[in-house]
Amino acid sequence: MIVYLHGFNSSPASKKAQQLGAYMRSRGLGADFDCPQLPHRPDEAIAVAEAAIARAAGRLVTLVGSSLGGFYATWLAEKHGFNAVLINPAVMAQRDLRELIGPQKNLYSGEEYQLTEAHIAGWERLMVPTITPSRYFLIVETGDEVLDYREAVERYRGARQIVIQGGDHTLQSFPGHMPAILEFAGYAPG
Repeated sequence: MIVYLHGFNSSPASKKAQQLGAYMRSRGLGADFDCPQLPHRPDEAIAVAEAAIARAAGRLVTLVGSSLGGFYATWLAEKHGFNAVLINPAVMAQRDLRELIGPQKNLYSGEEYQLTEAHIAGWERLMVPTITPSRYFLIVETGDEVLDYREAVERYRGARQIVIQGGDHTLQSFPGHMPAILEFAGYAPG
């Protein structure tokens, strides 16, 4: 089972979520893909992700987290002992998103809200001090204009890593990595 966790102000309608869902459906694995809409509040986002994990009903779960979703995936992977694929992940959401405090709008739903110190405190509570590198598969592009890819490479040192020169925060090379993501999640190649 793959549980895809989207990024900040994103949704299950994001390009990568749609691509991975379509890729899995094309291989007869559509029932093994879940991408919940994560609320903007960190504690609520974790609760929604936990509900998606519960829906897996005992099946092996691999998390796939993009940007802020990668931050959440790290917390959940360490809590549950799951594997996680991290795509241009936020390493320190509480620091990286602080500069955005104020009015926000979800890019897909149009929902408007205020990003506050309560959000920052929520992300601080979810910061995992030490990770288990063998649980992770990190995919980053060096041209990420939002997050410094080098922080992710350092944080997940010892994990399986693919570092692509160029690109951007959307991970332009994503479609080419989908077979490796499924293999990391325990699905047979092809």
